[in-house]
Amino acid sequence: MTEPATAAAAHLLQVSDLSVDYGKVRALTGASLHVQAGSIVTVIGPNGAGKSTLLNAVMGVLPVAAGAVQFAGRPERGTIEARVAHGMSLVPEKRELFATMTVEDNLLLGAYVRLDNLGRGAEDTQAQVYRLFPRLAERRRQLAGTLSGGERQMLAIGRALMGRPKLLMLDEPSLGLAPLVVKEIFHIISGLRESGVGILLVEQNARAALQVADYGYVLETGRVTLEGPAAELMHDKRVASTYLGLGKG
Repeated sequence: MTEPATAAAAHLLQVSDLSVDYGKVRALTGASLHVQAGSIVTVIGPNGAGKSTLLNAVMGVLPVAAGAVQFAGRPERGTIEARVAHGMSLVPEKRELFATMTVEDNLLLGAYVRLDNLGRGAEDTQAQVYRLFPRLAERRRQLAGTLSGGERQMLAIGRALMGRPKLLMLDEPSLGLAPLVVKEIFHIISGLRESGVGILLVEQNARAALQVADYGYVLETGRVTLEGPAAELMHDKRVASTYLGLGKG
């Protein structure tokens, strides 16, 4: 069913019929989704389904073969740098921190689009990040490469937040983390909706993702095969059986 024009206009992110090719192979076919400010939207699915491809296409890392990305009410065709300046931020699966730089310097790099010529302008946001992640404040002079896996993920999210994004995209934030750390990370992600930022969360841990999300999409072999409110997807028989380990027998 087509949404009313007023509802579509209210979306922070609107992805319409997006297709992406890797050479002669189509990795994403006609994917559509939307994210509103202050909401958490998750994309779940098996490994290799095209979830990371979707995020990278939205961010401008990968070229789009067909379809459109609309951000904050206007078509988004800019460079990665332009999209960051417009309010998009992506925390990639590999986190891509600067291991030989301190926690504090990694954070400041995340605010580069907002700094003045003397490197000022990020103090308030840095203080907010430290309140959100007290462990980063404790380790502010520590090299990023010496942090634990959970602390590195906190730093990656914190660095993204330093740019004050309108849309925060997270690629597999639970990857490689212990269950207790995963619970902590998702608790923090859930709390971010209070700031008004829209969150697009790609995750193989379907249970954790659906528990914090407002709305969800299932991506399989490059296509969106199912969507709906996260609470409803949690109780969908096929989702439960395939992704939540709740099959019979």
